[in-house]
Amino acid sequence: MVPSLLPSLLRCCCLLLTLFNLPAQASSVPLSDAQLAWLDEHRQWRVGVVMTSPYAEYDQRQRRLSGFNVQFMERLAASLGVELQWHRFVDEASLENAMRADEIDLAPGLRQTREGLRIWRYSDPFLRVPRLIIGDVNGPRAIDLERLDNDDVIALEGPGQVADYMRSNYPSQPVLEVPNQFEALRQLVEARVRFAVVDEPFYGRLSQRAEYASLDVVGDLGNPQLLRIGSRRDSPVMSSVIDQALRSFPAHELGRLQEQWLKSRSIDQSRRISYWRSLSLLLALLLIAAVAILVWQRGQQGLLEARLKSARRDIELREAAEEAQRLTQFCLDHSTVGILWLNWDSHVRYANQAAEELLGYAAHALLEQPLQALDPALGMDGWLQLWRDARNGIDDHQVHERDWQRADGSCFPAAVTLSFLRFGSKEYLVVFLADITERRRASAALQESEVRLKAMAGNVPGLVFRLERQDAGAPVSIAYLSEASQRLVGYSAELLLQPGRGIRSLVHPEDEPGYWSSQQQALESMSDWYWQGRILTRSGEVRWADIRASVRGQLAGRQVWDGIVWDITDNKRIELELDASRAQLRKLAAHVETVREEEKAHIAREVHDELGQMLTVLKLEISMCEISFAALDPALAARLQGMKRLIAQLFQQVRDVATALRPPILDAGIASAIDWQARRFEERTGIACLVQVPECPPLLSSAKAVGLFRILQEALTNVMRHANAQTVSLCLEQQGDVLCLSISDDGQGFVVLPGRQGVSFGLVGMQERVQMLGGTLLLESQPGEGTSIHISVPLDEQAEPAMLISTLES
Repeated sequence: MVPSLLPSLLRCCCLLLTLFNLPAQASSVPLSDAQLAWLDEHRQWRVGVVMTSPYAEYDQRQRRLSGFNVQFMERLAASLGVELQWHRFVDEASLENAMRADEIDLAPGLRQTREGLRIWRYSDPFLRVPRLIIGDVNGPRAIDLERLDNDDVIALEGPGQVADYMRSNYPSQPVLEVPNQFEALRQLVEARVRFAVVDEPFYGRLSQRAEYASLDVVGDLGNPQLLRIGSRRDSPVMSSVIDQALRSFPAHELGRLQEQWLKSRSIDQSRRISYWRSLSLLLALLLIAAVAILVWQRGQQGLLEARLKSARRDIELREAAEEAQRLTQFCLDHSTVGILWLNWDSHVRYANQAAEELLGYAAHALLEQPLQALDPALGMDGWLQLWRDARNGIDDHQVHERDWQRADGSCFPAAVTLSFLRFGSKEYLVVFLADITERRRASAALQESEVRLKAMAGNVPGLVFRLERQDAGAPVSIAYLSEASQRLVGYSAELLLQPGRGIRSLVHPEDEPGYWSSQQQALESMSDWYWQGRILTRSGEVRWADIRASVRGQLAGRQVWDGIVWDITDNKRIELELDASRAQLRKLAAHVETVREEEKAHIAREVHDELGQMLTVLKLEISMCEISFAALDPALAARLQGMKRLIAQLFQQVRDVATALRPPILDAGIASAIDWQARRFEERTGIACLVQVPECPPLLSSAKAVGLFRILQEALTNVMRHANAQTVSLCLEQQGDVLCLSISDDGQGFVVLPGRQGVSFGLVGMQERVQMLGGTLLLESQPGEGTSIHISVPLDEQAEPAMLISTLES
């Protein structure tokens, strides 16, 4: 009974399928004679399409193109009787490039743009795709763009036609432009915007996904997307044929395609229910037919399936075994390691190509050769012991180095690895053979190089070392220390290489922070390492060491510092003695300068007081003589007047000498002294001086005030003699605990040699004075750009020279 029902059920299913998928009959397209003649000559059209769902998609399962534009063009081509050649593109730019390269003839689904009019002939719009406003399903069911708040941001694809439409019609509405429609919906799902504008087909596809279940259509933008067919501009006949075919295209067929691909499922619920009802009916009929077929075939299928499975399993096993055998044989034959299979009687049963080449035998000449012919040092007793050990797993996969013999009688060192193999009822000893001649030669050369390096490092008058670390964050370890450590510090290299020792254990405790900071800085910056400090020998003797190490990178990020520890005790002792001698000379010079300034001040007071008093008395006596005797003798009166003029000149010279020895203006402060000296310099030389001093200058000791004043005098003297300047700038200012004096001119300048402040005695004298005051002097000059001298002197509260001398001596 069941077999008799099967034909009827199958006929019903086919009828239903035909009813569901029956396409509309193609209508004839009325064309002119010229158009028909052109169409007969152009029966193949090259069509370009941009792969955008749902307009164009590639079905991986059926390996064919599908989508609205694809089916629409196929239906249009069927009505015209032409054949289509499809070309896929990822975007419109590549599509337009293909058109310019004469690779395609037309393209469906284009949006008319100003740039596209240059290369396309657009057809009349064949479809209007609405642009929907999407919102939250729990929000308003319908919206009016005129009544939205300023906080209701709308996400849309831009820049483009939609964005231009919103700006021109709703300029006050805030809009967020995103790269594509998918990003607009994502912004809405993440609640970053209130609404989103997308095409109806795009939303119809995405509305089926679970992540977009919370969205719904709340309005229509009122600006639909017009789809057109673009053809070549140099083929107006094709454009007219396409326009005529579009006018003749059946409306119900276009509606069916639009319903299938472009309608949103969330808009038309009734159609979706009808679709699922029809699909359910079809599936039910198919299920009934499938059950009937299964019942009919159940009795016939059991034995056939069992036999088929058994045969298939046997074939698969046989093929797998053959494939594994071929792969194994290929690997053995083409291995770079020589492989030998030996029987219990020590004869070769198998040899791969590498073993034959390594031992110098022809193809298959190694078979049945005894092992003793290859390894002469191995006798029968040794072979039996080797067989027993391999069979019991002793020394399995261990590498042995032995001398093997080639076919020509020459010997070579070989690395031999043994492994025991059981294959069915047979037993074999597998020998893996590798020539290690080059490895032994390289090892010998490496050992010789290491011995030579150690000998050279041991004879270097210093401790040679190497620091290593695997990467930037790994700890540092000492990889090598030369044997010179015994001679340098009394410790052997083996003892210093122990954990917790190293070079750091030799550093003097007081110098350990500086050692550690210099090493860390070199490690962090991947730079050379330099440190100089004290170390302690094994006997407790303090010695000075100089460490210099150069960094270099290795493979796999490894970092290496190679360096030498030099013993600089004698040089350091000489350096310290020289520094002490220089310090003593500087103290002596400071003391001599202070004594000289005091002597100048004393002489200035003596000249001013003693000579001034004597000249005053002499002037009074001459005045008395002039009163008493000038009227009696005119010649005597003239002589007395000449004597008074000479006394006045002598008064001025005494004042000048006293001022040169000790300017009285210094008692008024260094600022007044600088201003006074600048005015005198202007009067003598005619060079303008620009003076800038603080209104309340800091108090200075007499020695520092005199020192700064003498430096200023010497600098102005150099300007007058060598600078050929027009103006001089003097600036005195306090910067924290330092008093700064700057002297700049606009003269001819000169080249300052590196490491030298000058070669004239004036500059050397200024430098010495500044060092005696505990300050610094900086000289800047360029030819043609003038010269600047910057003096910095630390401030103190002592005002007596004796206190300054005691400070310098300490």
